[in-house]
Amino acid sequence: MVCTGHTVAFEGVEAREVEVQCAVTAGLPSFSVVGLPDKAVSEARERVRAAMSALSIALPSKRITINLSPADLPKVGSHFDLPIAVTLLAALDLIPKEEVERTISLGELSLNGDLVGVIGALPAAMTAGASNRRLLCPKASGAEAAWVGSAEVIAARSLAEVLRHFTGQAPIKPASPGEVAGETFARDMAEVKGQERAKRAVEIAAAGRHHVILVGAPGSGKSMIAARVPTILPPMGAAEALETSMIHSLSGLLDEGGISRTRPFREPHHTASIAAIVGGGRGAKPGEISLAHNGVLFMDEFPEFPRSVLETLRQPIETGSVVVSRANHHARYPSRFLLIAAANPCRCGEVGEPGFVCKRGPKCAEDYIGKISAPLMDRIDLRVEVPPVSFADLDLPATGESSATIAARVAAARDLQTERYSDIEGVNVNADIEGAVLERVAQPSTEGKALLLKAAEKFKLSARGYHRVLKLARTIADLDASAGIERHHVAEALSYRLTTATG
Repeated sequence: MVCTGHTVAFEGVEAREVEVQCAVTAGLPSFSVVGLPDKAVSEARERVRAAMSALSIALPSKRITINLSPADLPKVGSHFDLPIAVTLLAALDLIPKEEVERTISLGELSLNGDLVGVIGALPAAMTAGASNRRLLCPKASGAEAAWVGSAEVIAARSLAEVLRHFTGQAPIKPASPGEVAGETFARDMAEVKGQERAKRAVEIAAAGRHHVILVGAPGSGKSMIAARVPTILPPMGAAEALETSMIHSLSGLLDEGGISRTRPFREPHHTASIAAIVGGGRGAKPGEISLAHNGVLFMDEFPEFPRSVLETLRQPIETGSVVVSRANHHARYPSRFLLIAAANPCRCGEVGEPGFVCKRGPKCAEDYIGKISAPLMDRIDLRVEVPPVSFADLDLPATGESSATIAARVAAARDLQTERYSDIEGVNVNADIEGAVLERVAQPSTEGKALLLKAAEKFKLSARGYHRVLKLARTIADLDASAGIERHHVAEALSYRLTTATG
């Protein structure tokens, strides 16, 4: 007789349902797991055997076969321990078979029978709700999984608790959703002295999710400004928080058992590999661009990243998603992020600064910034020169606007965009608009159109550059709460596009 249970295997942010079949038959005593398991899944039989022994349950001297169906789907991870254990318990008539059949399980077993938290509880709960089943998981993953709300979540501390729950001796109360408290930022934009143009640029970037590059000498405040961008972004809505947290769940980043509405801020080092930035490795895990989904990706020392890494950003910037294809795995991850790049003007870092003479002259700057290809630079909407702050200015008291003040304007502009694009699927901010929608919502006034056409002709803007100026002007108008795009909105957008900082 075959007893059936259920679990999941992960493909990107999707959790595919896997049927766990257990057969206990006559033959030489053995315990085997089949169905394309990886090393961790194959080793599950030893953990299950030890956990059963800790409960004083002796396995029969028969042939035990666990099949994970579909057999051609790779099974990766230690979360298969618990579904194998409960299906085996049902096959031994120790717990009701019908209860196991209507449950999706995942969890890692310790040798003493305790359950260890695993990654992916959130997408697993989504799958359980879609298939009208409940989810059985470790206690450490319960609050995270229960946030979905569409499936009953049973969170147990040990296999013994699972056994008592299924037999009715001590039913486990369904888990309650948990949410990580909103982050209290220790940083504030008011701490940045001077650099009003750079602060204005990141405000526009935050309002419309436009990518920005800050170019300036070392110590001019580029990293300081970038680190404070999360303080001016509005918190994520419920749908955004769920989507982002599903990615973080697969990466094991939801340490506090809940879901955060604070937008992610990722800052990979310039030595990061393609797999670290885009995704890949064992199981085609999400990379930094997906971990920054709905948040900020800050890439300091931008030209120092390998050219191959930088070029991989081009497609995700355009499409908002990335497909990670490997020989044995294929996964799609969302990657709508706000890119903030920072760079020195040249390798020595001070070309063009008063009192400094570079022996290599202008070629030093041309070669260094030239590491960023023209197609990639064309996708960056705001290009800002960040000059050094004088010592006299550093001694002055802070007079700039606080993050709260800027965040209020950003939130108001985002609200306008949410209302404007409420009936358009896949469009949330001005950076997303294209085609007929762009022509409808970003049509400048007659004077603004004339200025844009003149600039496009003089500076040889590409079609992409032309449209990105329109999107940028639309965001600047939203910050002004202006229904139309006026000439001064277009002029400001062009000033960020045509800076000499990047050629």
